[in-house]
Amino acid sequence: MSLIHKIGLTLIKSVGHVTAKNLLEYFGNAEAIFKASKKELLQIPGIGPVTADQILTNDALKIAEEQLKFIKKYKVDVLFYTDDNYPKRLKNCFDAPVLLYYKGTADLNHSRIISVVGTRRATEYGRQLCKQLAVTLADYDVVIVSGLAYGIDIAAHKESLYQEIPTIGILAHGLDRIYPPLHQPIAQKMVLNGGLLTEFPLHTNPDKENFPRRNRIIAGLADATIVVEATAKGGALITADIANSYNRDVYAFPGRTTDLSSEGCNFLIKTNRAALINHAKDLIYYLGWDEIRPKKVEQTQLLIGLSSEEQKVVDLLQVSALRIDELSIRSEISQSRLAMHLLNLEMQGILISLPGKMYKMSG
Repeated sequence: MSLIHKIGLTLIKSVGHVTAKNLLEYFGNAEAIFKASKKELLQIPGIGPVTADQILTNDALKIAEEQLKFIKKYKVDVLFYTDDNYPKRLKNCFDAPVLLYYKGTADLNHSRIISVVGTRRATEYGRQLCKQLAVTLADYDVVIVSGLAYGIDIAAHKESLYQEIPTIGILAHGLDRIYPPLHQPIAQKMVLNGGLLTEFPLHTNPDKENFPRRNRIIAGLADATIVVEATAKGGALITADIANSYNRDVYAFPGRTTDLSSEGCNFLIKTNRAALINHAKDLIYYLGWDEIRPKKVEQTQLLIGLSSEEQKVVDLLQVSALRIDELSIRSEISQSRLAMHLLNLEMQGILISLPGKMYKMSG
């Protein structure tokens, strides 16, 4: 089956996932759909004259040519619904995307995949839970999925990378951009140990309506979804509901009744939409996983191999926690260069970030 026809099928304006699958079932492959007559197309449920004309004009194939150039240039994997390498867990979902674009190294059919979701306004409590999850799961040969958003998502990705756990970011836009742009450095590291996955073609902006669609992939790709922190309304609860609709396990960390950032988690637990976990070890127990990797030998962090500017940052933070603007002034390092140093130091576990762009030593 021609790749350009696979891509083109997903670019026909009035053809959604259900209709595309109906067309594939009737014609056998994507190329045959574009070669069909109008009379043949009109016999398919859901295909009217307008949709048939959109297929016959081949406009979608012309747009697909640009996608194909990008795919070849950046060595993007295209996963089509009928392909053997399409994620099997996701394929079992009734609304699975017909096509996915993937850049990365992680196995999307890995034996153990979990999704971690939560509020964009994560607290220190939530970030510490993400760290605890990553430290514990590092010994269980797992892949961690999240949405590359602010808050819990990026905390889960960062901690996974630090523990050398493959981590996959599910995007609400095309692979030609990263949103938010601040997470570009993390995304680059994820491609080397994990990956970036999306159903959206080039030039797709991270529009509001794309995020619920993104969330169904987060839920469908994994064995279980863990809600770390969540407010009463938001994407994390949507993802949990989708996971429940797929009959996947959902777990949530409880929080204090007065904490708005835990209101959603407490609600999920109270309404039996998520099982309560107090620690990552509870998750291991529920899933019945055996340890696979031997535990790492804890070593004292030696601050060697730091650049002169990184050492200057460390020296300042050993005195007290500082905001990035104050760090820039005291270290005489521009904020753009300082941001890269802070990211590198955070990835090495030397320092941690706090709300309000505040940083402190991790020890």
